Amino acid sequence: MRSITLREMDIRGEKKSISIRLVESRERIRAARDLINHRYAWRGYGSDHDIRADAHHMTFTAEDGGAVIGTITLAVDSPRGLAVDLAFRDEVDPFRAVPGSGLCELTKFAFDPAVQSRELMAALFHIVFVYGHRTHGCTDLLIEVNPRHVRFYEAMLGFTRVGALKLNEKVAAPAQLMALKVAAIREQINRFAGGRGSPGSRSLYPFFFSPKDEDGIFNRLAHAATEAVMPLYATSPRHSREIAVLASNAAIRPQATPAP
Repeated sequence: MRSITLREMDIRGEKKSISIRLVESRERIRAARDLINHRYAWRGYGSDHDIRADAHHMTFTAEDGGAVIGTITLAVDSPRGLAVDLAFRDEVDPFRAVPGSGLCELTKFAFDPAVQSRELMAALFHIVFVYGHRTHGCTDLLIEVNPRHVRFYEAMLGFTRVGALKLNEKVAAPAQLMALKVAAIREQINRFAGGRGSPGSRSLYPFFFSPKDEDGIFNRLAHAATEAVMPLYATSPRHSREIAVLASNAAIRPQATPAP
């Protein structure tokens, strides 16, 4: 089990310890899938979605007392392609054609609607970004979203629209392809993470970890085999937190599931 515990997170008006976990068991995959299906069904996108568990798909969860309150999956480009290829292959292939490029896709993203925490959302996105770049060489992040969510990704993270709207046949709804350079993420982290400045009132970057803290978090999440506690300090009390990182050498790899 590999997880990072963020202490003193403001959740529903209470200070709580929240774990962000790199999922490595079928049980936790099922818990993440249940949240996805619950939220997607509420949006009218169906309730029979699966989460692929293989070498090219890494699922992360945010958990409160063992209950999954948020999840996102990072997909790394491979000969099988990405989910966005189904509707946007013509738009995605030019990214692949750039020498040295490494494509990753953010997919299966959902949060419990009772959890209103930009700090937690920022922590989850930051950890996924760093893991994708440092472990898999991602240079470009892609995401396919319903048009109603376009402004969220533009304002919160700086994604830009790619091409026109198309039909996502799996959910029978319109979709917009969006992209974000990992280099642009790094620039925003260096400028604003830890509460330094404000790139915009809705941006998540002031809630990201500082570059120094990021190094320690990644090293423990990706490589640690021991239990450690690391204090984090930032310019604002809202960013003062303590991170306990738990990792095991005997991580259980999830068995592959059929592609959705």
